[in-house]
Amino acid sequence: MITPQSGAALAQAVQRSRVVVRGVVQGVGFRPYLYTLATGLRLSGHVTNTVDGVVVEVEGEPAAVARFCARIAPDAPPLALVESVDATEVPVTGGSGFTIVPSRAGGPVRTLVSPDTATCADCLAELFDPADRRYRHPFITCTHCGPRFTIVTGLPYDREHTTMAGFPMCPDCAQEYNDPADRRFHAQPVACPACGPRMRLIVAGSDGAGASSAAPADTDPISGARRLLEGGAIVAVKGLGGYHLACDATNAAAVAELRRRKARGDKPFALMAKDLSHIERLVQWGPAERDLLTGSARPIVLMRRRPGARPLPGTAFPCEGVAPGSPDLGFMLPYTPVHHLLLGTGTQQQGAPRLLVMTSGNIAGEPIVTDDTEAQTRLAGLADAWLLHDRPIHVPCDDSVVRVCDGEPLMLRRSRGHAPLPLTLPVEVAPALAVGGDLKNTFCIGEGRKAWLSAHIGDMDDLATQLAFERVEEQLESITGVRPRVLVADRHPAYRSARWARRNAGGRPVEQVQHHHAHVAAAMAEHGLDGSRTVIGVAFDGTGHGDDGAVWGGEFLIADYAGYSRYAHLAYVPLPGGDAAVRRPYRMALAHLRAAGIARSGDLPCVTVCPADELRVLEQQLERGVNCVPTSSMGRLFDAVSSLAGVCHRAGYEAQAAIELEAAAVGAETEADTRYAFRQVRSTGSPIACDPAPLLGAVVEDLRHATPVPAVAARFHQAVARLVRTVCAAAREETGTETVALTGGVFANVLLSSLCARGLRQDGFMVLRHQRIPPNDGGLAVGQLVVAAHAAAEA
Repeated sequence: MITPQSGAALAQAVQRSRVVVRGVVQGVGFRPYLYTLATGLRLSGHVTNTVDGVVVEVEGEPAAVARFCARIAPDAPPLALVESVDATEVPVTGGSGFTIVPSRAGGPVRTLVSPDTATCADCLAELFDPADRRYRHPFITCTHCGPRFTIVTGLPYDREHTTMAGFPMCPDCAQEYNDPADRRFHAQPVACPACGPRMRLIVAGSDGAGASSAAPADTDPISGARRLLEGGAIVAVKGLGGYHLACDATNAAAVAELRRRKARGDKPFALMAKDLSHIERLVQWGPAERDLLTGSARPIVLMRRRPGARPLPGTAFPCEGVAPGSPDLGFMLPYTPVHHLLLGTGTQQQGAPRLLVMTSGNIAGEPIVTDDTEAQTRLAGLADAWLLHDRPIHVPCDDSVVRVCDGEPLMLRRSRGHAPLPLTLPVEVAPALAVGGDLKNTFCIGEGRKAWLSAHIGDMDDLATQLAFERVEEQLESITGVRPRVLVADRHPAYRSARWARRNAGGRPVEQVQHHHAHVAAAMAEHGLDGSRTVIGVAFDGTGHGDDGAVWGGEFLIADYAGYSRYAHLAYVPLPGGDAAVRRPYRMALAHLRAAGIARSGDLPCVTVCPADELRVLEQQLERGVNCVPTSSMGRLFDAVSSLAGVCHRAGYEAQAAIELEAAAVGAETEADTRYAFRQVRSTGSPIACDPAPLLGAVVEDLRHATPVPAVAARFHQAVARLVRTVCAAAREETGTETVALTGGVFANVLLSSLCARGLRQDGFMVLRHQRIPPNDGGLAVGQLVVAAHAAAEA
């Protein structure tokens, strides 16, 4: 018989807690992990997915309950990201056993969705095991790997809220899915050859246009695609977040044909290698690059070419047409079962290519194609065949791109493997949508201390990209639960992103943030600065709308989230013909020579390359100031020096001239040359104008004395780094500010970034450089968000 006294003692010996776990905790094996943890501690209770996160109730000895709560975050599954564990004691209910109950919907969304991740080692072992029932199954996955973000249609993250809803599980898969002890317990994309999606290979008709036909039914689509690639064909391959266009990277004719069809110019192609052994001989790398290549995100990693690399028997060597003129090669490793099967990973399969070009499946300037029907029409002129499947892609997600600078990652394009993981903000943000810029567009949704930066969208200069923007924005709102009350855009009056914001405001306010202020604020936010103190923002890029109507881009700002003052900038020069000068760097060289008072002559490469009739028109244009908006752009100065030195006169892709100038400078052995200098001019009440005339004079002098181009390029980089060091020292003297943020697309140049950071640190500055978000316009929206949030808080 239980007396009141013994009942009280029993209650004291048993405790029940309700625990809410928030973060990336759905679709990553979190519930089976908690099931195992609870049963191992002999606790009873239950766990479920909700829109609030994972909610678990555990009951048992107080010490065991405490151990359970303490171990939730440290021992979490590999793909989980635990942001908070909130435990509340609730009344004891009794009962025995621990169960996993169906998910609960309803209420505001407060959980996070995992990015797509590379196939894990356990799944790879099964993929190539002839005894396994998923042997060579192109959609093998488990709770530790595979698609997540690109297949999610709603929350909570359950199969019916993914694009796998149309594939009923067979009994074997259902048994795994419902077994808490199984690695595939509640792995929403789980499938097998009996019940999963199907691959197809469609080959273009003989006319190379719209006519196409399916490969014979008895043809293995993967083997058929591999034979086509071996024969020099271009194959559109459906991936996690869209299509790639693939060809054999060792086949010069195939690479040249893909470049021609895609109107790619000289822009480098990304490469996918079978394994690390096909990369290590070609590039210079270290532990940071290896970790990036083999991690679960599997980005494209840009690495310096290894000097003197030559093909060896048994290894794959890319043809020169893969990345002409580039100092880097961009590699990634296979990250889907289809990729592993195409490349024959883990096998000695004959005919399997070891090195593929894998470039985004799109027409130049348009978003990556995700829909199968659209792929067969929009890519008809580009692909000879389509390797596709019937699992829909709900949201596009291109490959991420990263390089390493001074041992640290430098994100150039944040997309697959990272989106939609949120960034933690150092300031509170009311629900808002920042729409970014027009180049390398991403947008950012924020609320509280979280910001969700979208995957890479693209350049907003065509309707297809703008429609893709809308689809992705709707999806990100749906999975974050954020309902923006304010929109934020760039101040440029003609930006399509800003126009979109105004058209879709629906009565909500649209705030505007100056371009380079947003760049600096993005760097501050990434590094957790709360804005209570100013920084010296060095914002170098190609273009940004300035307060005076000029094209800014070589800026030194004293800034916080509240505002900025322009401390210094490159001296203005005319930008003759606007975009024409961007595409033809020799125009910028001639404009800079004229502004510097240096007579043009036929011995200079930028003069000889300019057609005579264009040169006459250009001279009149510069003389009269017709269509010559002034610019302070550092990106355009890089273009000018690149053409002046004879490196690059016509740019077929963004920043080509600057990239090739950096390539020329890499490895050059030359002492710093003080003739390469900027004249600093300051009028009362005005910012310092940094005039490159002395530098340009030194470049011309060296060229006329046959100084090697690599030495000229290296001295130019050193001069820009000295300018940064000098101006920042002067700014510190006047303001007391000791933190410098290096930001803007020019700082994707690791040679310049490294030189600047090293010199500034020697001078005692704290240096902020981008790592997790891009320094280019792909990170702009984060800065827009925090600047607008501060303005709203002060209003």
